[in-house]
Amino acid sequence: MSKTLSSSPKEQPPISTRKEILIAYFSHSGNTREIANQIHKNVGGDIFEIVTVKPYPSDYNKVVNQARQELKDDYKPELKTKVENMQSYNVVLIGYPNWCSTIPMPVAKFLSEYDFSGKTIVPFCTHEGSRLGRSVIDIAKICPMSNISDGLEIRGSEVRNAQRKVSEWLRKIRMIE
Repeated sequence: MSKTLSSSPKEQPPISTRKEILIAYFSHSGNTREIANQIHKNVGGDIFEIVTVKPYPSDYNKVVNQARQELKDDYKPELKTKVENMQSYNVVLIGYPNWCSTIPMPVAKFLSEYDFSGKTIVPFCTHEGSRLGRSVIDIAKICPMSNISDGLEIRGSEVRNAQRKVSEWLRKIRMIE
């Protein structure tokens, strides 16, 4: 069963001082990559880009149609690389663009390839109005034995100037002091 992290500052030290951190992200347009890099500057840890073997088209409408079809068919595309030492991470920040009100299927594939039992998953997404959608619920379905932290959503047009919002969120969820 997924749980939300406690936000009481007196209960425990910041997560980043007691855990090994991985920032894994999927980015199509570069927006999610920008937020992943901002998070990395704040919390450190390792960073990993989720890349599909077959790249997505650059045309917006083609990407939308492909994303919808993949979701409908529950098709999880093959990924190019893997995290070799996933067991060493206790906290995994997972970033993605909100596609069809949820995680893109490459992220679903990534989450289904590893055992996240007992790990803390920290979602963050970029969007153009749909915010987190049902992505956190869908992550919890794929990783039912993990702890799910409060997520961050950033509008794609605001990613270049999101440093303050990212830092405030990281403090709120106790990733930094």
